[in-house]
Amino acid sequence: MVHYYQKPETDDKKKKITYMSTEQIRCPVCDHPFKTEILFGGRLNAGDLTDELHRRYIPLKAYGEVHPLVYEVMVCPSCFYAAYKNDFAVLKPKEVSGISDAESERIQAMERVFGPVDFNEPRDLVEGAASYYLAMLCYEHQNKDMAPTFKQGLSALRAAWLCTELNAKRPGENFDYVAQIFYRKARFLYRRAVELEQTGKERFSVQKNLGPDTDKSYGYDGVIYLSGVLELKYGPKDDEAKRAEDLETSKRNVAKLFGLGKSSKSKPGPLLDKARDLYDQIKVELHQEDDD
Repeated sequence: MVHYYQKPETDDKKKKITYMSTEQIRCPVCDHPFKTEILFGGRLNAGDLTDELHRRYIPLKAYGEVHPLVYEVMVCPSCFYAAYKNDFAVLKPKEVSGISDAESERIQAMERVFGPVDFNEPRDLVEGAASYYLAMLCYEHQNKDMAPTFKQGLSALRAAWLCTELNAKRPGENFDYVAQIFYRKARFLYRRAVELEQTGKERFSVQKNLGPDTDKSYGYDGVIYLSGVLELKYGPKDDEAKRAEDLETSKRNVAKLFGLGKSSKSKPGPLLDKARDLYDQIKVELHQEDDD
């Protein structure tokens, strides 16, 4: 029997999944020109929605697995400045200086977790997860009008999701441990973002898209809900009194969402259902009765 050569399936699928931008982008930090990778439309087959509002996708026979999150952060392949696409070119001189000065530290921190990564090449899960870590580091230098705390939290959450996927494909490489670190960081940052929003010190609610995934924005309510989910699942448990206090705060925030949702048809249905479940789960851990 004659065996004909076939091009590796992953390469073939990769070409069908993404394409490179025709126009070059110039990095606002180091002035390096580069092209960015863009996901083709029509490559996604939506699956279930997790309790973290993460949309899973069912692999299509023609394209295999597709992870749209991998392509959401723009990264300069020279200085590794990273930000969400709408934020990439919006930098003030002071921010440019801070990001530029932290270049070596930023690259070393990323490589300690993910190893050397080449953003000139088509991305996979590693590059996707690394891009969110880089974004977390770069948003530290952004001004409060950019809602940096929230965007760091969103980046940490998405990095956790991608590291979980990496662990499933590459078990034994400690990506499960890395995912937990990102989850705990996301829990802290989401909680902090809500506090800053409620005190008016840093407003994330004015941002156009609050995610958390790419398929739908669940807005301010989604952030409140996710803060509660992350607190319940990844909050520290060593101090029982502090744990109870934090969960009580989350429960009150979710209760407001739940109450508003019952009287508003504009609230996303899946979010309301999940908010009810979360509220009940928090009460179970707090050993509270059905009604307070």
